[in-house]
Amino acid sequence: MNRRSFIEEAVQALAQTALTVGQAIAETPTPTRGQGSRRIPNVPVITHHNQTVRFYDDLIKDKHVLINFMYASCPDSCPLQTANLALVQKALAPRVGKDIFMYSITLDPAHDTPAMLKAYAERFNAGPGWSFLSGTEQDMELIRRRLGFVDPDPVVDKDKASHIGVVLYGNDRLDRWAGCPAMSRSADIAEYVLWMEDRRKELRPWDGISRPAAPLPLA
Repeated sequence: MNRRSFIEEAVQALAQTALTVGQAIAETPTPTRGQGSRRIPNVPVITHHNQTVRFYDDLIKDKHVLINFMYASCPDSCPLQTANLALVQKALAPRVGKDIFMYSITLDPAHDTPAMLKAYAERFNAGPGWSFLSGTEQDMELIRRRLGFVDPDPVVDKDKASHIGVVLYGNDRLDRWAGCPAMSRSADIAEYVLWMEDRRKELRPWDGISRPAAPLPLA
């Protein structure tokens, strides 16, 4: 898949993806605090620092997060997405690893060992608070489906090279979730993440945050 077709397909799929993500994350009739544990898998995952943690209890519960899927051997779309998320990390730098956390989850756990993911993270200067996650194929598939990263066409869904180019962001404590194309402007993604705040704190979205530069050119 070339760069241009990847972007076009990501934009075209956004409406369907946002609906799927919303249904997966908010499948209970009246969401309340703490209900994330009912639908987000609490399976063990391994970070790129070779630490085993529980996906929900250790990484999601009561946290403000941004999540995407990728794989280290992807030749085109994943590097573009990860480079864009590196700009998001830079924009949110005062808070990433403190009260905002980023998770990139592999679609190819058989290949993407912690060592492979560590090299990949270093390639994009991933800092504290941005974790690259692997685990068993069964557990990674469960997480992917529960979070709504599923193409409605089962043939396309089985092809990891055609995975949905979307990021999911949310606040588990507030049970507030949304998604957008991973190749949206990094400044926009950062602002979307910040809008998951508890607005009663009367924080403006960009308090303490510098707007990032534009994403890397696509052509």
